[in-house]
Amino acid sequence: MSTETSVPPSSESNGRLFTITELAAEFDITPRAIRFYEDMGLLEPSRSGRNRVYTHRDRTRLKLTLRGKRLGLTLQEIKQLVDMYDSATGAAPQLKAFLLVLQQHRRQLEQQLDDIEVTLGEISQHEERCQSLLEGGGAPRRG
Repeated sequence: MSTETSVPPSSESNGRLFTITELAAEFDITPRAIRFYEDMGLLEPSRSGRNRVYTHRDRTRLKLTLRGKRLGLTLQEIKQLVDMYDSATGAAPQLKAFLLVLQQHRRQLEQQLDDIEVTLGEISQHEERCQSLLEGGGAPRRG
């Protein structure tokens, strides 16, 4: 399905290049989504004629981007974390930043969960009131 392309060893450790179609199929997303991530600066494909070619680095950045989206991160947060992935400073700064982002999202989700539980409680009260009115002879009359 894929073709191996010869690239200089300095450009990529394993030399494997991917097409937009291959990445779209592998990650079950559309080529349009991949182009959008390019526009946002998350991916930087090379060109082979008119075609985009993606390195292993691009593939990893796409994988991290999609993982961040599943976690509910904004594209700005994802870009910051993915850019740290490429930095020469090592994993510790990236892990600390990622931990802070995760903690913030945990707090947001816990607040949303609290809000949902309150709303479900209110719905239950309304349902019980409606059921009681229906069983007791009908709804109140409006005048």
